[in-house]
Amino acid sequence: MRADAQVQRRPWRWIPSLYFAQGIPYAVVMALAVVMYKNLGISNAEIAFYTSWLYLPWVIKPLWSPLAELIGTKRGWIWALQFCVAAALALVALTLPGPQFFRLSLAVLWLMAFASASHDIAADGFYLLAQPVDQQAAFIGVRSTCYRLANIAVQGGLVALAGQLQTRLGNVALAWTFVFWLLAAAFALLGAWHWRVLPRPAEDRAGARHGDFWRDFGRVFLAYFRKPGIVVTLGFLLLYRFPEAQALKLAVPFLLDKPAAGGLGLSTEAVGLAYGTIGVAALTAGGLLGGWVVSRFGLKRVLWPLVLVMHLPNLVFLLLAQSQTGSLALICTALGIEQFGYGLGFTAYMMYMVLVAEGAHKTAHYAICTGFMALGMMLPGLWSGWLQQALGYPHFFAWVLLCMLPSLAMAALIKIPDNFGKKAS
Repeated sequence: MRADAQVQRRPWRWIPSLYFAQGIPYAVVMALAVVMYKNLGISNAEIAFYTSWLYLPWVIKPLWSPLAELIGTKRGWIWALQFCVAAALALVALTLPGPQFFRLSLAVLWLMAFASASHDIAADGFYLLAQPVDQQAAFIGVRSTCYRLANIAVQGGLVALAGQLQTRLGNVALAWTFVFWLLAAAFALLGAWHWRVLPRPAEDRAGARHGDFWRDFGRVFLAYFRKPGIVVTLGFLLLYRFPEAQALKLAVPFLLDKPAAGGLGLSTEAVGLAYGTIGVAALTAGGLLGGWVVSRFGLKRVLWPLVLVMHLPNLVFLLLAQSQTGSLALICTALGIEQFGYGLGFTAYMMYMVLVAEGAHKTAHYAICTGFMALGMMLPGLWSGWLQQALGYPHFFAWVLLCMLPSLAMAALIKIPDNFGKKAS
């Protein structure tokens, strides 16, 4: 009783920091690395291709998720993996001043991505064990907000800090080295904090095996692919973000590239403000509104408005590429509109994954959905940099707009029950 009371009494001590910690390494490998490599002179094609491979751990994480059940406790996994992430961040800092920085830092970031994906499994499982059902619902918004705050801190604050350090130090590599040492120290402190404050729920223990675990796991895995309409489901999961998967990898290079190269010529500090702060804040606001819209009207009723608001705002990239405006206020407004639409439309995707995962094995099946979600981002990103260099920014962003057609086709094929997601009156 005492342990249960402690868990319920002190969720604010660990839930915000746990999900803030969960958001940092993902933002580092998916966003911060793009800015860093662009500052360090890596080409758009190489940036898009190699950083897209960093999605791989999130694609395949369902394959090793049972290990968190079989070995040790989720609490132990959490803080151990946070120290691993801290060590990886420190290793990135050590690689940056050297001549082989690109190859070595990518290798370390790839290993860090595996640690981060494993941390996601443990953290989400721990949350379900350590909180009563009513408090789980109450803290869903807190989880999402803290995760987004981590994105703002990384894409906004740290990018802006890197820009200021480059100006003061006159050395790009040294500026980014400082940023990664700062990240490593912060993450080590988070690991120490969670080692101390995470509760110890009685249910958090190594899983007991009943019968042949691996055979049972295989049965659960195969059950996912026997769901009705699975081909359409997989097509939707892979293609819904097809335009955004390509635009996302080139958005920051586009903002940083000089006007002579077709970009907008923003400073690193300005990118931190426009894309990393205002953009992520708009993304968060769109997500919150999207959740309310679905709960108010149901997913089936609002699917098409959400699909269109997801993709049509990509038009702002084409307009910015054609105008090459130098107005930071106009750029911030355009990016805010695009990210708000993305956050709003992405709600439909998340709710559809909840629908697909419904059944006896919803935890495992939802994890498989997230794997296909990551694959849908990884594959288009591999060629997006090469395509942009071949077409130029205006034609590339026109292509991105055209790529919404497969997404619209899959949205027309999926089946959604009436009132799914609608809150009971």
